[in-house]
Amino acid sequence: MVLSACGLICDECEFFGKECNGCKVVKGQTFWAKEMMPDHTCPLFNCSVNQKSFHDCGSCAELPCKMFREMKDPNCTDEEHQMALVQRVSRLKAAHS
Repeated sequence: MVLSACGLICDECEFFGKECNGCKVVKGQTFWAKEMMPDHTCPLFNCSVNQKSFHDCGSCAELPCKMFREMKDPNCTDEEHQMALVQRVSRLKAAHS
C-alpha cells in the first residue's frame, strides 16, 4: 500500500500510475497542485515534509490541523469529506504507532 503524506491510499486513486506516481515520488507536485497551487506543491506535503521535515502528516502533533481539515476534494460532499478525514487520520496514526 502506498500512503500519501496526508493519508490517502495512492493505490486506490484513479490517477495513480497515470497522472501521478504518489506525492512522495513527485515531491508534492501532484498534477492537481501544479494546476491549482501558486507554488505547484500540495500545501499538506509542503507543510509536513518540506517545512517540518516529517515523513507525513502523521508525525505532526497538530493532526488534524485546520489546513488538513479544510483541504477538500471539490468532488466530495461534506459528509464524504468528514468520513475521509477520519479514515486518513486513523491511517496516519496507525502508521506511527
